[in-house]
Amino acid sequence: MKKLNVAVFFGGCSPEYSVSLSSASGVILNLDREKYDVLPIGITQEGTWYYYTGSVDRMLDDTWHNQNDCVPAVLSPNRGENSLLLLEQQGIRRLHIDVAFPVLHGQNGEDGTLQGLLELAGIPVAGCGTLASALSMDKDRAHKLVGLEGILIPHSLVLEGSMASENKLPLDRASAFAEEIGYPLYVKPVKAGSSYGVTKVTEASQLSAAIALAFKYDTQVILEENIDGFEVGCAVLGNQELIVGEVDEIELSSGFFDFTEKYTLKTSAIHVPARIAPEKAAEIKETAKRIYRALGCRGFARVDMFLTPDGKVVFNEANTIPGFTSHSRYPGMMKAAGHSFGEVLTRIIELAFEK
Repeated sequence: MKKLNVAVFFGGCSPEYSVSLSSASGVILNLDREKYDVLPIGITQEGTWYYYTGSVDRMLDDTWHNQNDCVPAVLSPNRGENSLLLLEQQGIRRLHIDVAFPVLHGQNGEDGTLQGLLELAGIPVAGCGTLASALSMDKDRAHKLVGLEGILIPHSLVLEGSMASENKLPLDRASAFAEEIGYPLYVKPVKAGSSYGVTKVTEASQLSAAIALAFKYDTQVILEENIDGFEVGCAVLGNQELIVGEVDEIELSSGFFDFTEKYTLKTSAIHVPARIAPEKAAEIKETAKRIYRALGCRGFARVDMFLTPDGKVVFNEANTIPGFTSHSRYPGMMKAAGHSFGEVLTRIIELAFEK
């Protein structure tokens, strides 16, 4: 059977650029080469597109963007053409794309922007489409929509960038909200991932700096109540018929699961399966499916929740392009449920062709 050309997109104009390099490397290394030919498409932090022909090692150490390994490229927007246009010195050469696999984290990649371009061009997308990607990236709108499903969500307040002048932040509203829900609380950019711009605020004197930091990453900032307990996650795979991985549990020694802990686990640990009763794990899995469907997800996503000391499940966020290294949470949860990394990637690509 003819191999499919899988365009793996990596990099991107996002603070999470480096995370994307690692995840895309994991995808490329674990795709079944008997079924798929990989077309790596790198996007620099400045937004320039290249067809990349070099090694995965150069992606991992961020030396991929060089004259020897890169050809300038653009995606043809013509519907049905399904082509990557290579802008070579001797002219334009076309590479056919059977399916696109975006592995970009955060803004300008995970938020529906790339998915919209691919859908416009009529190229099948592995993973969530434009709407689900945009909704899941927006913490405020995702919470509101999931809350309408009767699922518990944190109390929150959104601050708009228009409220903040050069010398003044909207501290009156923020302070009043903080006094109402109490400390600690979290200040986050509404649309960002990997805990960029997130601060755990333990006292009023820290609030102004936390809000200013979050506004560096987005034009909207959300203040969220602290949920007692610990974070659990669930890997979901499918379109109509859904399968889930084993629930995982994040054990923290202090603070919160910030960027450093997510990618180094210096003082934290991830337990798969989570150290909870089977009945509670089953409830979390069903809740994850409800959230996945409420947000219109398809293909795959990781749904993160909190489990409180009294057994309540509270929605945190949905990641439509979760980490995809061999030691990332999504592959780990699926592996614990008996699904290898390669098998999961094959199924994700197959799901892209389902109507």
